[in-house]
Amino acid sequence: MRYTEKYLGGKTGNGRPVRAFKDPQPATRYEVASVVARALAYADTVHASKQDLEMLKKLVMEFKDELDALGVKVDKLDKRVAVLENNLGGWKLSGQFRFDAKFTNGDQDEATQFTANTAKNEFTKEYFRLFLTKYIDENTTLDTEYRIGAWAASNTHKGLGDVNQQSWNKVYITTKLPWDVRLRLGRFGWDWESDEGLYNSFDALFGDYRGDGFELKKTWNTFSGTALVMRNFNNEGEQSAVFAGEGKKSMTYALKLDWKPNDKLFLSGIGNWMKGDGIVASGDVNGKVDTYGIFAGYKFTPSIQLKGAYYWQKIAYSEFQGAADPDTQKAWKAILDVKQDLLKFTSLWIEYSQVDNGFMGNSGASWGGVSRYGLGKKTTSDKGIFWGMKPVFDGSTAKFWYVRADQKWNKKWSSFINYTQADWDRANLDDAKEWGLGVKYQYTPAVAFTLGYDTIDYGGDVAAKTGGNGAHQGKDNVIYFNTTVKF
Repeated sequence: MRYTEKYLGGKTGNGRPVRAFKDPQPATRYEVASVVARALAYADTVHASKQDLEMLKKLVMEFKDELDALGVKVDKLDKRVAVLENNLGGWKLSGQFRFDAKFTNGDQDEATQFTANTAKNEFTKEYFRLFLTKYIDENTTLDTEYRIGAWAASNTHKGLGDVNQQSWNKVYITTKLPWDVRLRLGRFGWDWESDEGLYNSFDALFGDYRGDGFELKKTWNTFSGTALVMRNFNNEGEQSAVFAGEGKKSMTYALKLDWKPNDKLFLSGIGNWMKGDGIVASGDVNGKVDTYGIFAGYKFTPSIQLKGAYYWQKIAYSEFQGAADPDTQKAWKAILDVKQDLLKFTSLWIEYSQVDNGFMGNSGASWGGVSRYGLGKKTTSDKGIFWGMKPVFDGSTAKFWYVRADQKWNKKWSSFINYTQADWDRANLDDAKEWGLGVKYQYTPAVAFTLGYDTIDYGGDVAAKTGGNGAHQGKDNVIYFNTTVKF
């Protein structure tokens, strides 16, 4: 039914004509379609119920011909309704899933890894993540992340068979305080190297941590500052490894200052002060690690950037170094990042780094940044050469070359080649080399398939591997097929 509008004369208090509706008549399909189009345009995604959205979707499908005649893009209506459903009641749900099938020659040494046997092939649910966001008001959101699979919170070697490794590894509120200060509180992660584009492989030299606490951030024109107070770090080979174990707790205070005067230059300085406050039977209750760093980068052209990071660190923790405090530990890297726009057929990432073997970086213990450089990353153990090894303050320094080239052929197809070389500078531990290549097919915007090959030469016999450092020996290679879905 529809109602014709008739002018009754006179005006309302605000000067508008007084009108009334009368004479019920059947509404035309075009009139209903017009109402549906307006409803779709102005739908309240925060307060709309699921029943309302379902009804709107049915009306869209029923009157799609009329909507098309009115100029409404019917082919995009389903996507529009999907967006409304994703934000139903102010909630937004998204996720990622990756399934890996790996086939190896089985020659790697598994004796000190998580499995007791030598595995040749392995299928893993590499990760499954759900991201749930609640839009509370224009200034406040609640964010959560749920993980299961091989990359769950406290173990990187799961995802085999039934999924039993899982965690809510992030639950935090973000809100805006007076003077445009951003506050985050709860359990969240921060990765300052990633924010500045300082790695493209596995992980940061120092950073990519997760804990419980508070973060404040403020921007003044070309300057910004971020301050953190955190504790309860996860045990995923991160900062907590310094104070890992029962009763070993720590507080961390961190500060980052940024200066970005234009699109070409950035300069950042960080301080990270971690102090133990737990009860340790055989260690140092008051152990501490102070880390300072400088990030810098300059774009010579939009396609060529030189950037890097430099860290120095003071460790005072008797369980690691014995009676005497170690000298200052250092780590640094320099990166040349060339985009495909310049070279036309490929991009190019050339990275060189040095890491003192006593530096407490992302891995917690000094295993030379092996995971971030890929060594051992694609093998069945998913572990590198120095898994679980403690720092050694003997003045030795590991040196790395990492080169990667990515080729994007069209919207569907891309490929890559990578090479890594590690000089561990350690007795009884040979240098290691790795190279790999692969091709990726973007089947749909949400689904991608990757087929790759990776080979690693760990060197000859490693006598120290029987001493508990978990080092590999010999050669290994893997053919892997990854399926990634984003939703």
